[in-house]
Amino acid sequence: MSNKPIPEGQYLSTADGLRIHYLEAGPADGEAVLFLHGSGNGASGYSNFKGNYPVLADAGYRCIVPDMVGFGYSDKPEDVEYHLDYFVETLKQSLDALSISKVTLVGNSLGGAVALGFALAHPDRLERLVLMAPGGLNELPDYLEMPGMADMFALFQSEEPVTEERMKQFFIKAFVVDASCVDDELVHERFEMMKLQNARLMQTLKVPNMTERLGEIKTPALTLWGLNENMMPDSGIMRLAKGLPNGRMVLVPNCGHWVMIEHRELFNRTVLDFLRHG
Repeated sequence: MSNKPIPEGQYLSTADGLRIHYLEAGPADGEAVLFLHGSGNGASGYSNFKGNYPVLADAGYRCIVPDMVGFGYSDKPEDVEYHLDYFVETLKQSLDALSISKVTLVGNSLGGAVALGFALAHPDRLERLVLMAPGGLNELPDYLEMPGMADMFALFQSEEPVTEERMKQFFIKAFVVDASCVDDELVHERFEMMKLQNARLMQTLKVPNMTERLGEIKTPALTLWGLNENMMPDSGIMRLAKGLPNGRMVLVPNCGHWVMIEHRELFNRTVLDFLRHG
C-alpha cells in the first residue's frame, strides 16, 4: 500500500459488472454518508475528502468515499459515454451492492451534479444533500467562459508536458485563494492518479442543465459556495438558493472551488450541524 499514491480500500461490483473502489470509515450501523468527488485530471474520493470524512466517521456516521466510475482505482470502461445519467445509475447500483437503502450525498463540482441527478432520479433513496459549487446549473458556454476552465484547457491541451509543478500552479490559480492549501502531497496524488485515467471520460463527459427541475427536489439540502469561485458561474448561487425548496446556502469568503479543503474546519462543522439538525 505504501507505494500507491492514495490508500487502496475495498471494491464492490455493480449489477452492470463494474468494479468500484471505495474507502469506508465509521460504524457499520451509522447513518450512511457518501462523498462524490469532482472531475478533472487525477481526481479521486480520497484526495477530495481526506480532511473531511474521518471527522464525520468519528461523529458516528458511516462514511463511504468512492472513486466514481472512470476515476481513481475504479473501472474506466472505454465503450461508454460518460454522461450524467451513467454516473447516477452507477451510483445507484453501488448503493445497492452496499445494501444502503437511504443515503446522504456530499458532492462537489461534478460530484454535486451527480448528487442532483440522483436526487431527481431516486428521491426515495436520499436522506439529505450537501453540495459544493455543483455542476449542472448552466449551459456549456457559461462554464467555458470561467477563468479556471480556461486555465484547465491551457494546461492539458498544450504540447508542453504536464509536470507536477505545472499542475500545482494550475490548482492554485483555478481552485483556491490560499496557495498553502495545495501542498506537494495533494499534487503528487493527483499527478500519479492522472496516469490511470483514460481520455474517453473527459472527451464524452456531459452534464445537462438541471436548473428548471430543482423545485422537484424536496430533500433538505445544504450548499457551500466559495465567493472566489473560478470554475462555476456565480449564477448558480441564486439558481440553487431559489430553486431548492428546502435548501440552505452558505457563502464562504476568501474561498475558491475547494471549500472542503480550503476551509476544512468550517466545512466539517457546518456539515455536521446540518446532518444533526438540518
